[in-house]
Amino acid sequence: MNTSKLFLLTLGFYIPQVFAQAVPGTLNWYNGDGQGMHTDQAYKMLKKKKSQPVVVAVIDSGVDIEHEDLQGKIWVNTKEIPGNKIDDDQNGYVDDVHGWNFLGNANGENQENARLEMTRIYAKYKDKYDGVDRASLFDATEFFMFNEARAKVEGELENLLQYKEALDNGLFDEETKKYIEDQLNYNLNIYYDDRSLIGDNPDDFSDTNYGNSDVEGPDALHGTHVSGIIAAVRGNDKGGDGVAENVKIMSVRAVPNGDEQDKDVALAIRYAVDNGAQVINMSFGKSFSLHQNEVYEAMAYADSMGVLMIHAAGNDAKDVDVEPNFPTSRYEFQEKPFTHLLTIGASTRMEGEARVADFSNFGLETVDVFAPGLEIYNTVPQSAYMNLQGTSMAAPMVAGAAAMLKSYFPSLSMWEIKTILLQTSTRYKDFGFPMKSVTGGIVNLKSAVKACQKAAKSKK
Repeated sequence: MNTSKLFLLTLGFYIPQVFAQAVPGTLNWYNGDGQGMHTDQAYKMLKKKKSQPVVVAVIDSGVDIEHEDLQGKIWVNTKEIPGNKIDDDQNGYVDDVHGWNFLGNANGENQENARLEMTRIYAKYKDKYDGVDRASLFDATEFFMFNEARAKVEGELENLLQYKEALDNGLFDEETKKYIEDQLNYNLNIYYDDRSLIGDNPDDFSDTNYGNSDVEGPDALHGTHVSGIIAAVRGNDKGGDGVAENVKIMSVRAVPNGDEQDKDVALAIRYAVDNGAQVINMSFGKSFSLHQNEVYEAMAYADSMGVLMIHAAGNDAKDVDVEPNFPTSRYEFQEKPFTHLLTIGASTRMEGEARVADFSNFGLETVDVFAPGLEIYNTVPQSAYMNLQGTSMAAPMVAGAAAMLKSYFPSLSMWEIKTILLQTSTRYKDFGFPMKSVTGGIVNLKSAVKACQKAAKSKK
């Protein structure tokens, strides 16, 4: 890690390490034994067993559906005729052959950058609450949310502006320079209109006539990498192997460079459920959420339909039992827990104290289990490959694991598979690991297959 990134990390800005090549000796470590998920051993146990395809929705930045290592792994909506500009299946989305893009308009234009949610909140209530005395409040909850958002935005802007001169003098590498510029120009800019291109009202959840069928979008690096972890062709020596073999990826684009809109997340979840996804991967999150009820209702809908949601815990090295990462498994107004949701922390290939990735969020009550999330080499756009890290990489490990188990054991419900993944995780009792999640474990597919074999046999 270079010095400029280290400075930003000390100020609370997480920038993932990016390498164009796999770190020596790490290719496919996540599928192996040791600190991996024992995926390869699990497949050896299933050699003579047939599988059925499972649809996994990837709500993300977009997916390069033409990637060489994802061929045959992309979901096709057979009820839709490509390119005829007609909603053939009458699901409300025209030409949604491989999914839907909620970050675009009918003219084929796509949004790339967005503000952070705290920036939107600051901008939304600035005129209303600037200079307001606490004693005169009309809506205390709204006011406190505004004050917290304003403090964080202004604090981060102050930190970044310390490096403006160094930025202008070219003292940062291109990656860090882009990060700072994006933060200043888009993410933390309260005057940036990040919804004009799309043309909808992001506060009106009944205004659903927007988006387009471009499921890749302008920057699909993150979503393509996530999809490769789940589904990349196994054993072809082209990159990292996917966790699930018989799987179809449904691309639902809803995550820009910035924070996702709650409306897009809610509609994306509903789209995935209504179009046949059995697993939904959600490698995104934010510390503020303006429309929590609507996102919760969408998640409750997926829950009621037996669709397993997999959510990344986040990369702030914080306890999300105390500071939620939205969407969360535990909303303040929530009366009963979700039964089809897993929140995933990131583990490493190291042992001992370094087993937990230093960036990973954790939570004894709200993070369920850990999975590999460091030095993960897999697919990125233009049939290329890259090494990335984050809980964004750990979540699709578990989405792939769930899809793999469902494909070989279709008689088991997603709730049963979720339960087995938790019960069979490899438990560690050292270095405080049991306090980092509900299970204190890392997903173990070999053990999960054994448990699924037993559970499926008992149903016959």
